[in-house]
Amino acid sequence: MIKVEEEISTRIDLYLAEKLSISRSKVQKLIKEDKVLVNGKKVSANYQIKLNDEIEVNDELNYEINIEPENIPIDIVYEDDDLLVINKKSGMVVHPAPGHYTKTLVNALLYHFNIESKDKMRPGIVHRLDKDTSGLMLVAKNEETHDKLAKMIATKEVERHYLAITDGVIKEDSGTIDAPIGRDQNNRQKMQVTDVNAKEAVTHFKVLKRFKKNTLIECILETGRTHQIRVHLAYIGYPIVNDPTYNKGKTTEFGQMLHSKSIKFHHPRTNKELYFEVEPPQEFKEKLQELESEE
Repeated sequence: MIKVEEEISTRIDLYLAEKLSISRSKVQKLIKEDKVLVNGKKVSANYQIKLNDEIEVNDELNYEINIEPENIPIDIVYEDDDLLVINKKSGMVVHPAPGHYTKTLVNALLYHFNIESKDKMRPGIVHRLDKDTSGLMLVAKNEETHDKLAKMIATKEVERHYLAITDGVIKEDSGTIDAPIGRDQNNRQKMQVTDVNAKEAVTHFKVLKRFKKNTLIECILETGRTHQIRVHLAYIGYPIVNDPTYNKGKTTEFGQMLHSKSIKFHHPRTNKELYFEVEPPQEFKEKLQELESEE
């Protein structure tokens, strides 16, 4: 995502050619293929960019990008010769993409570890967390481990639990949301429950505590679609507190109150069962304290 943060009057093809260090003809080709969106909508090559425009470019571009290692601290929960379990902080983008080539988790991983990977853009990344989602993530140190972990996730052999604070009081003690998710046809930056070009998506949830106007829940992913928990909870009428994309209420800079709390799986080499759990970040805890004080 590229956000225009200056008053400038120029065509989008010229702007992106300079910003991404690629040819203008390459940008025009991407625009024709609908791989460039401004504020979630298709544009023509002569579109005049404006302050605060948000430009999304398909990140599967066929040009080399030098991803620089950066000395960014990583909270390591577990490490061995094959894999890492890390506690990602809220606000950190997982891997480089147009507009985000620095200060990502991948930049940090390249600095601290020697990761063997064919994927130059996502070395070691087995699954992703959204930028503002905190908590546990798996990282593979080599290609063999990456392939095994990816297969385990696809075959539902990795159990992932999340904590979320929703707007609204959920009446059911537990439930399952089984609703396919696909790209929002009106805003390509968003996902939605739909039957159009959609994939199966299943989220289980359990109520942990009810507040006056909110609910603390635990979510278990059966599938792992983009924005899955956020989309599913908004779909049933209980969007996550502070979600800037799927909650129409007031939001702050911190982002959605969603935390990857625990992960359980068998080590792909030793077959030993591993379980890890981390507490949510301070902002999440403070929100819970605020809700408790309103009781």
